[in-house]
Amino acid sequence: MKLPFLNRANELQRLERALASPDGAFCCLYGRRRCGKSRLLHEVLARHTGVYYVGDRREASLQRAALARAIAQLLPGFADVTYSDWEPLLNRWWRSAPDGAALLLDEFPAMVEASAELPSLLQKMVDGYGPRPVHLLIAGSSQRLMQRLVLDQSEPLFGRAREILKIDPLDIAWLPDALGMTRAPDVLDAYAAWGGVPRYWELARDYKGLWQAVESLVLDPLGVLHREPDRLLADDMRDTVQASSILALAGQGCHRLSEIGGRLGKPATSLTRPVHRLVQLGLLRRETPFGRSPRSSKTTLYSVDDPFLAFWYRFVDPNRSRLGAGAVGAVLRDVRRAYPTHVSAIWENVVRGAVPRSDIDAKAWNPAARWWGAGLDRQPLEIDVAAESADGESLLLGEVKLHAAARDLRRLTAELDRKALRLPFAGNYARIVKRLFVGKIGGDEPTPEGVVPAASLLGLDEQGGEVK
Repeated sequence: MKLPFLNRANELQRLERALASPDGAFCCLYGRRRCGKSRLLHEVLARHTGVYYVGDRREASLQRAALARAIAQLLPGFADVTYSDWEPLLNRWWRSAPDGAALLLDEFPAMVEASAELPSLLQKMVDGYGPRPVHLLIAGSSQRLMQRLVLDQSEPLFGRAREILKIDPLDIAWLPDALGMTRAPDVLDAYAAWGGVPRYWELARDYKGLWQAVESLVLDPLGVLHREPDRLLADDMRDTVQASSILALAGQGCHRLSEIGGRLGKPATSLTRPVHRLVQLGLLRRETPFGRSPRSSKTTLYSVDDPFLAFWYRFVDPNRSRLGAGAVGAVLRDVRRAYPTHVSAIWENVVRGAVPRSDIDAKAWNPAARWWGAGLDRQPLEIDVAAESADGESLLLGEVKLHAAARDLRRLTAELDRKALRLPFAGNYARIVKRLFVGKIGGDEPTPEGVVPAASLLGLDEQGGEVK
């Protein structure tokens, strides 16, 4: 079931402004597959005259003929000619296209694989065909190739783009609209499986519930998402086996680079580049304790950053043999038993990500992080959420719980108070703000001050339904 067009208002506004240029504009969209690049291009096309074409890996002559047929829908007779190479086709488009028209080339890296000269020819079109209000938009899922094409100084298209937009997964706040959910626990459960990828949400909408969708789409070897990580890594990693191995180990509890290297039988230093690339792609999360330098490798921990991939590498990857043997139902039962632990980790990340957008204690907050280390009593101490206020005067400390009974909230708040007293750097701030973030509160007792339910953080009311 097709999703409504969600968010992307800022991206759409920037593209609209570029396409209003009287001199023509060149724009680039890139990002992970299934995040909505093509949908955004179609939204642009609905507002402007233009031609949309999806590149593929066929021979260049076949792609030219296909693009000519697409252009002929706007310019009759355009496909009546056989184009021996790209330059006469692009030249004719530039001269014949009506004012304000846009040429939208999706999956552009696939076109470049078949025709390495295309970036140079497009650069010639952008630079040398004279000022005309005719626009060019390219998009692709290979972030590595798209970044190289427009950000590498040695590439012909470097410096030409008016807009370079990275299309990331959507925030959890859009999931209630997408899946018609009103209860915060349901939203958290769904987000922990699908993350923020709109296409995954769209696929899940066709099923009666989360577990039916997970079983059919992900666990079943015939499911459309069963091998999704392989496709994601093939887009951007040269050595997909090594990249998948790193994600698998991180997803199954190996969080230090030395430990990952040991399990792979490789020195940790040999993994620096692929790990860095996975972090850049948003697939792997690199964490250092709050307040520590990101360069502090001794305290750095790694985990799978994307909820869907975290689910896949935790539950699918180690069970491939069982799933291939037809034990999908048995694996699903195991997944359901262990799922709350997985959701808890995702909920912690959701809370930390929401802090800079939240009005906690009527203050603006910098990005939040975890903190771990020795307390003032030299005993191990961990804080789920730590953030400094924008004015540098206050410190936010938070404890995150997926479930808590209402009768236990005061006890948990008191435990957070005791943790704050043991924190070595708490004395550096004029004020300490403490919050208990709870995914689901059981019971009817009043919620004490300082407790933030998931419903509040996600913009839902306590009875279900969005806060208007």
